[in-house]
Amino acid sequence: MQQALNPITIRHVQAASADRKERILKPGNDAQSSNDEQSRPRPRVQSAARTVEILLAIAQSERGLTTKEIGEQVNIGRQAVYHLLHTLTTTGMVTRVDDNRFVLGLRVGTLAQGFERQLAPSEHLAPLVRALSRQTEETAYAAGWRFGEITVLAVARGTNPVQAAETPQGHTGNAHARASGKLLLAFASRATRQAYLDTHPLAELTSTTITDPAELNRELDAVRAQGYAVDNEEFAPGLCCLAVPFDAGHSPFVLALSAPKDRFLQHFNRNLSIMQHLAEHRTYPALDT
Repeated sequence: MQQALNPITIRHVQAASADRKERILKPGNDAQSSNDEQSRPRPRVQSAARTVEILLAIAQSERGLTTKEIGEQVNIGRQAVYHLLHTLTTTGMVTRVDDNRFVLGLRVGTLAQGFERQLAPSEHLAPLVRALSRQTEETAYAAGWRFGEITVLAVARGTNPVQAAETPQGHTGNAHARASGKLLLAFASRATRQAYLDTHPLAELTSTTITDPAELNRELDAVRAQGYAVDNEEFAPGLCCLAVPFDAGHSPFVLALSAPKDRFLQHFNRNLSIMQHLAEHRTYPALDT
């Protein structure tokens, strides 16, 4: 989870068409992260939680993981890893391949199909978007990949008297100029990113919109490294946006906020902290007892 950052400056926005590296803001101390870890609810069944962590670690890897790599990433002992992998293997959820790496098994396909069939993104994301809007008083969004397009999936209008024009639910296109779009492209695979850019022209919407493919790819690499994306009046004059990922960028959805430039600058650090906390701690709410 990213930390509270040094204050963003006017130059940070006005120099958007200059050196894009100035977008990366340096993190502060780790005190908030420590407090967040202590406040995070503990799983009720530890073995089940560890099994899920193993599945996620394998899913997030490029070509699977060895037993040793799984233990290091999930931070559990080798014996426990062996027991859990045995269960996952016998149930078809993971498979061991020739080089002793574990990859997702064929039965995971059933989960993937069920996820696509059952998921109504707006219903799942709307509570988080409304919470973000309430806490910041700004217009909030959730966006994600849907059928090869980057789409606005949920919107909650802010309560400040002066509001930025909102992007409607269902809006697609111009991902290169939107914070949410840049974040999703940044965390996508190289092939997915290139396929999207090959079929979506880099339209110049404002004087600060990135229209050069090489510059955009540098920008997306910087976004991936810093863990959030900023739209510095690239989509509309006077409007700035901020987006943060779910699940460290492995989720196909992101949380975003838009505001007039002056207010965006004034409350940047506060809003970034709120967004990161919501994305980190409220993605999977605990079941009621």
